[in-house]
Amino acid sequence: MAAANPNGGTGLREEVVSFAAGDGRALDLVHVRGAVAPAKPPVLLVHGAGVRANIFRAPVRRTVVDELVDAGYDVWLENWRASIDFTPMEWTLDQAALYDHPRAVQTICELTGSDEVKAVIHCQGSTSFMMSAVAGLVPQVTTVVSNAVSLHPVVPWWSRVKLDYFIPVSRHLTRYANPHWGEKANTLFAKATEAMVRSTHWECHNAVCKTVSFVYGSGRPALWRHENLDETTHTWLNEEFGNAPMTFFSQMARCVRAGHLVSVEHHPELPEDFTAGPPQTDARFALICGALNRCFLPDSQRRTFEFLERHQPGRHSLTVFPRYGHLDVFMGKDAAGDTFPAILRALEGKPSA
Repeated sequence: MAAANPNGGTGLREEVVSFAAGDGRALDLVHVRGAVAPAKPPVLLVHGAGVRANIFRAPVRRTVVDELVDAGYDVWLENWRASIDFTPMEWTLDQAALYDHPRAVQTICELTGSDEVKAVIHCQGSTSFMMSAVAGLVPQVTTVVSNAVSLHPVVPWWSRVKLDYFIPVSRHLTRYANPHWGEKANTLFAKATEAMVRSTHWECHNAVCKTVSFVYGSGRPALWRHENLDETTHTWLNEEFGNAPMTFFSQMARCVRAGHLVSVEHHPELPEDFTAGPPQTDARFALICGALNRCFLPDSQRRTFEFLERHQPGRHSLTVFPRYGHLDVFMGKDAAGDTFPAILRALEGKPSA
């Protein structure tokens, strides 16, 4: 179905395209188009855990989607099984890597007739998509721009404590963690979590913002710098976070302890250790991150860059944004001037300015 874009981007039109994941899950792609037919290949945007494709379309003056459309790209946003647009489900990175992303890429190629797709991937959309790429499951993808974390998750010490001690206990008390508990805590566990957040986070008056920081990182706040967000976006975020399953957090805990991504479901198509051998792809990787990220530390991307360089010296790139954190790379009020140009250069294979 076609609908006007409600989140900015004058003249943009969107179409929601349903597709079935490899295990039959009903997922969708949001196809965003401008007034002029795209002259460049399709580019796929992949969101993180417990959010949705809409996270790339904050109510700022200019979004990354606007930039990509105006640059001539055919823009597609993937709602994979982590999307809060769907009924909550317990998922793992393995499932997304094996079932969701390959089928999304295949669907785009079939609908556009293109044999090439580029990708901009964020957080757990990045880790799971990197798993697909490294395992050779998305051969159509030629360029990948990865934000925040890819093959080597490195977290602050307090996040490590939560992953090692809080998650093993919490998984027996709840199936999901949900930053929206800041607005409505509907279980005893949710209320206890919110009491903890209220007693330890005083950085702003937005309860969801504070709960996001507790759930996903270490810091006040953890996923963005307040000075990078305008108040409209800060409020808009209240409705952009939902359930993330303990199955995911448990897998991420294992990955952090290992120092790299590991599979947990023993599918033969996926390696147990995603850094044990060279990537089974010819894609070029452009890694980006905020220097002030308190969800995944910049060392996450540096270690992956070093890994990629060992296998293909000089082919890949790393860009660190000095004043940015995690999600504000995409939704910061000044991101159109600060970070989007680097993303566009990375897609084109051009060096950072």
